[in-house]
Amino acid sequence: MVAAGWLLVAAALSACTSAKDVLEPSAIAPTDQSTALAQAEATDTTAAAALSAQTGLPTQPAPPQTAAITSNIRVQFAPLVGTPVEAATPLTERLGAKARARGIKLAGSTDTTPPGIIMRGYFSAMTEGKDTTVVYVWDVYDSAGTRLHRINGQQTATSAGTGDGWPAVVPSTMQAIADQTIDQLATWMAARPG
Repeated sequence: MVAAGWLLVAAALSACTSAKDVLEPSAIAPTDQSTALAQAEATDTTAAAALSAQTGLPTQPAPPQTAAITSNIRVQFAPLVGTPVEAATPLTERLGAKARARGIKLAGSTDTTPPGIIMRGYFSAMTEGKDTTVVYVWDVYDSAGTRLHRINGQQTATSAGTGDGWPAVVPSTMQAIADQTIDQLATWMAARPG
């Protein structure tokens, strides 16, 4: 299972042909991997329910899920500010996968039609003791450049022991930020009129 995960990561990284591809989440094209991930999650839920029915034992409740976005608004992620490529890679990969799983339509950097929403992300990493905290801010703009919303937060993780600041940030920290970002974006988009 772990080896399969590393193979997927290696395949995703080998698909990047430049730093621009890594730093622009909108350059991530939809893959069969995100579809497979959604199917695997659905299969796990079905298998757990079947096992519960056979054994009579209760299953653990699934974490709350929010509805998929059904809007036709496309979201484009502008180049990230403040992150090195090593930290941006797990973030951008997870942003793309999570957005597609939530039904958020992504606009690529080469699309000729302007997106409905542009996300501009700003990041900073600070180490204090054994903990490294990544602070992030996403400004959400419409295609005319008007700021509509702001998503911000921070993610703290025990340092990987490889230094201070960005070198200490592990991929799972950036993946957690991507999850939080897409969840907050989806919640905002679902509540937004029109």
